[in-house]
Amino acid sequence: MRAMLLAATALLGLAGAAQAQPKLEARLAGHAMLPAFTMTLPPADAPRDALVSGKFTGAARAERPGSIPGTTGPAPEGRPTGISLPFIGQPVQGFSGIKPVEGEPGAYWVLTDNGFGSKKNSPDALLMFHKVRPDFRAGSVAVERTVFLSDPDRRVPFRIAYEGTEARYLTGADFDLESIQPIPGGQGFWIGEEFGPYLIRVDAEGRVRQVAETRLEEKVIRSPDHPALTVAASPTAGVPFQVQRSGGYEGMAMLPDGSRLWALLEKPVLTAEGKPEGAFLRLIEFDTQKAEWTGRSLKYRLEAGATAIGDFNFIDERRALVIERDNGEGDPSLACAQGQTPGQTPGQTPGQTPPGCFASPARHKRIYLVDLGAADAEGFVKKLAYIDLMDIRDPEGVARQRGDRAADAPRERFGFPFFTIEDVAMVDAEHIIVANDNNLPFSAGRHLTQADDNEFILLHVPELLRTR
Repeated sequence: MRAMLLAATALLGLAGAAQAQPKLEARLAGHAMLPAFTMTLPPADAPRDALVSGKFTGAARAERPGSIPGTTGPAPEGRPTGISLPFIGQPVQGFSGIKPVEGEPGAYWVLTDNGFGSKKNSPDALLMFHKVRPDFRAGSVAVERTVFLSDPDRRVPFRIAYEGTEARYLTGADFDLESIQPIPGGQGFWIGEEFGPYLIRVDAEGRVRQVAETRLEEKVIRSPDHPALTVAASPTAGVPFQVQRSGGYEGMAMLPDGSRLWALLEKPVLTAEGKPEGAFLRLIEFDTQKAEWTGRSLKYRLEAGATAIGDFNFIDERRALVIERDNGEGDPSLACAQGQTPGQTPGQTPGQTPPGCFASPARHKRIYLVDLGAADAEGFVKKLAYIDLMDIRDPEGVARQRGDRAADAPRERFGFPFFTIEDVAMVDAEHIIVANDNNLPFSAGRHLTQADDNEFILLHVPELLRTR
């Protein structure tokens, strides 16, 4: 989520030199939206506390709904988003993983992110995933089913926020869910998360069956949010954690036969001195039949300008799609001039005028096609090609909204200028689907002062999917 991701280290921009990959064309074939303010009620047997969510997102507990204005960050660069917390109900927002529903063309499983950005501020945010169906003709998205995660059999190895309840629903204070893979045959789901980081297996009703600690090269590795640790967030020499905060399993892909998971960390692993081991990310292999790590890992090199990955899904037994992104949001054509803040015009001080520019606009938002079967001698996966989500062709005017951008911005070009883009999957031999995590109510990338909707785009990318 936004608050944690803003701390991403600039060291990631110093990725080692790699062979350049071709940029291929992407054409917009569909655009559908689920409104930002989309709520659902908690289950009837959930604690009454869950009826109002977001009570702990301000400086102090807030019980009155709508009393905390949403913003993209502190002044002078922060902008209002027009939606306030706490919420009556649970927000459906913030999709951090996607996968087609087996046997139901046009339907997708999507995973709601942990809540409001951190372990501390999300104890009343219920964890859930949904079956959704984008209607690209109508431009709308139907939520057909919602599954809430719970731990009735006490499989979670630590005290949860709703420990003393019978149903034991899980919250954003327990886990930070970031990636989802359905188990073939409708047997449940594997979910990757960031606080442990853990892999979690749940059944079809969202009940926890297993929680697996992460092992890299036969060693357990943890993040500073692991429940067994109490440490400072800033890495120093001798830190007892190896995974950076908000650096867990942002992406997790399953082989088509369901035999293996490849879990991809969002940020570099730390050494014993508290420094990144390199300008690359680790992919770690998990055997789903044995329910244990295989001991095998690979490396993923980020391009210069990228700070993190957003999602990861296979398209066949060895090739996969990976989202790379920076921490910017907003169209670059409305970038603030040097020394200018969003609410400042010449001769005025910040805050006197409505926001008119993006302080840190989106620039590096890409989807790479990679080949895990062609890793080099150092274990780096091979990048084959990419598309630029800030440079999508839209000659037929498919886009349903283009947002705030300069008046002379090319009409036939469409951008996906969101801070966190965390969903990508193959639809068929020529199309992929992409969606954003809108961090409700803390992101405004499409418009200057309007919270982002949950947008789904269908992209025609036959050349990318044919590349080997």
